[in-house]
Amino acid sequence: MKEKKTVYYDQMPLAGFDLVRICRSCSPALHGRRRRTLLVLEQFPDDFEGTSLIKNKYEPFKSSANEAIHFKLVRQESDIEDDSKSFFPEMSHQIFGENESIFGYRDLRVELYYSAANLTTYLNLQYSDKVSPEKDDGLQADNVVQTMAKELAPGFLTNKEEFLHRLPEDANFKPFGDLKHSYKVIKDNEERHFEVYNTDIESPGFRAYHERLQTFLLFFIDAASFIDADDERWNFYLLFERYKSNGNPMYAIAGYMTVYNYYAYPEKIRPRISQVLVLPPFQKQGHCAQLIQTFYNDCYLRPEVLDITVEDPSENFQRVRDYVDVKNCLGLVSFQPDRLRNGFNDDMVREARDKLKLSRRQARRVYEIMRLKATDTGNPEQYKAYRLDIKRRLNAPFQKNGRDFDKLQKTLLPDELSATLNSMNAEQRLQYLETSFQEHVDMYRHVIERVCASV
Repeated sequence: MKEKKTVYYDQMPLAGFDLVRICRSCSPALHGRRRRTLLVLEQFPDDFEGTSLIKNKYEPFKSSANEAIHFKLVRQESDIEDDSKSFFPEMSHQIFGENESIFGYRDLRVELYYSAANLTTYLNLQYSDKVSPEKDDGLQADNVVQTMAKELAPGFLTNKEEFLHRLPEDANFKPFGDLKHSYKVIKDNEERHFEVYNTDIESPGFRAYHERLQTFLLFFIDAASFIDADDERWNFYLLFERYKSNGNPMYAIAGYMTVYNYYAYPEKIRPRISQVLVLPPFQKQGHCAQLIQTFYNDCYLRPEVLDITVEDPSENFQRVRDYVDVKNCLGLVSFQPDRLRNGFNDDMVREARDKLKLSRRQARRVYEIMRLKATDTGNPEQYKAYRLDIKRRLNAPFQKNGRDFDKLQKTLLPDELSATLNSMNAEQRLQYLETSFQEHVDMYRHVIERVCASV
């Protein structure tokens, strides 16, 4: 007599079977940064055909959350029906789990719309069919609204008419805090105007506004978390597009940055950039660099600022930061080409810190980029000198210090880290240094190309 089994499809029980084991693949090396849930079906051979039929039956009811969720920043009523205004999340595992899927709906569309200025929020689901316990042997669809409600700010709307009724309120919106910078961007042969404002959490109305704004982080920044906005050491830089509607000035949120002011002994502060987000409709237009430079300009005027740091920067952010810092260092005496070829020194550290508030680590990185720019790579002696200089720093992980060692610490378990460093022979170490050097040079060249194109 065959033992009765149950099959779970996407962790939902399917009729006619009993529980089989569900296991997870745990190796980031095999499956990337997000582990995938694997379903292991232990079936007798003649059960497999029925299992496949059941799985195929419910496959149309499984949706990728990254494809189903449609964001919009709504400026006018017509934007509601204009699909060209939609943009999509880069990730959703922080809301819907590691496999980023939603079960129970056919042709699912999750509408998460914000009024462009006030960020009045509207959440709605559209679908052509839905599983139900009555007709699908106890299967239940994921409660999408309930899941998202845990992360959305209180007061979001689920009635479209009410959302449309609130939309005209955006005409009265005024940005929070003080205007710090304004600039123009040419996009599709159209001149567009942007403004950066600085505020703190005590600005009237901003606390509730920030609650609505920060929900974007979960869909666009990996490992994002909401900050403790009650801490008075937080500071905010808000990016708005200023445009006209029927001749009246209007604003639309485009991005923002959070900064935390750490104490530095004995009576200094060390501001740290924590979160930076430029929303997808405004990306690749230079706004991140503008946000960073606006923040820098504030820091230059504050004698209590020792230097500026960044919390765990992504590679994309680091490239933008490098671009801004290299442009700023072009005018420093100690970073001129004739001095760069003599190597990194304390004069560079002091001048970059005193005039630009750069940390020693970032000053060193800027030096490496600018020295590459000043190096004739066709000259064997010059390029060899540059290569050896960089490789001396890259060798730091084997002395258990430096930024590259920090990266290895984050990637490997302690036993793996120790085994990796101790098991490398001389040839393997040289290969590691050469590979790492080439990766740095490739990244540096991208920064140099952008700097050269902008001056």
